[in-house]
Amino acid sequence: MTAAQRPIAVIHNRYLQSGGEDAAVTAQLRLLGANGVAVARFETSNAELLKMGDIARAATTVWNASAGRDFQAFLAREKPRVAHFHNTFPLLSPAVYAAARREGIPVVQSLHNYRLVCPNALLFRDGQPCNACLEKRVKWPSVQHACYRGSRTATAVTAGMLAVHEMKGTWKNSVDVYLALTEFARRKFIAGGIRAEKIVLNPSFLAEDPGRGNHAGGFGLFVGRLSPEKGVGTMLDAWRIAGGRGRTLKIAGTGPLEESLDHSLPGVEWLGQRSNDEVLALMRDAAFLVFPSECYEAFPVTLVEAFATGLPVLASNLGAMAEIVEHGRTGHLFAPRDPAALAHAIDWAFSEPSDLGALGAAGRLEYEA
Repeated sequence: MTAAQRPIAVIHNRYLQSGGEDAAVTAQLRLLGANGVAVARFETSNAELLKMGDIARAATTVWNASAGRDFQAFLAREKPRVAHFHNTFPLLSPAVYAAARREGIPVVQSLHNYRLVCPNALLFRDGQPCNACLEKRVKWPSVQHACYRGSRTATAVTAGMLAVHEMKGTWKNSVDVYLALTEFARRKFIAGGIRAEKIVLNPSFLAEDPGRGNHAGGFGLFVGRLSPEKGVGTMLDAWRIAGGRGRTLKIAGTGPLEESLDHSLPGVEWLGQRSNDEVLALMRDAAFLVFPSECYEAFPVTLVEAFATGLPVLASNLGAMAEIVEHGRTGHLFAPRDPAALAHAIDWAFSEPSDLGALGAAGRLEYEA
């Protein structure tokens, strides 16, 4: 087997609730397959955590020797030319990097979130972005504030894992290349101690063109997880100001806030979890997308899908969104965590359909480029 015939190993620890990272892995697999590149997959799922006790979970997070052995056997069998990791937390652990090093396989790690510099992976606390742990080798503020799952114990385990591997030099020596999704994220990781020369940009993408829509539905659309960092509360407060008058906002997604949100707001349709094909159909029909996220994000695939379908975006002027969405050309940026600012943007969007069309067309050109 020649080097070119050897497969790309794609490694991922899947989440209980599928999200953007899982979608990115699926897109990569489709794109590689469509271009005739052989792929060897190595995956696990967080469903396995449900079978484990607290001590076993903690130990596994820091170093899962069993996963390391299984992965080394996989590498010896498949002989990939490179190992591309998406998520190793918590079940695979950095033990899989060590296995790749022993087999002489180059290691590439995608940075879909901020886990390497923040125990909760979001750089987000108390309803706003947080950089308290960014430059600290031991992420003690996160433990103090119980940033991961609202538990000091769980946060201490994650912070401990980061500290152990910082001291071992894992992030410095066991990964050959990191893939950051935006320049904004790259700067954050550099501030957090990842060597600049090891980080390259690799934006989110779609494996297949979903096609531009006619956007004749006349409704606003939100697609995402119903959780605090996504700005759902701000969006609903804004809708109280700008909704009504026959206007419709459709919300596609589920999450921890679902039961506590006000489901009686006039004009709001709660669609629940939808398949990717259903989401793309909604995007082709909607008038605009509301993206009110209050954390930095990485490079949401939702924004790529919106651009691809020609759907104008109303997005928080924050972090990666401010880099991806160009105000007045591909979308409209508003002040994050500001219901009045978002209400103004929503009111403008419903009142200026021709301007929206121009933004959508520019977004589609951005996708094509």
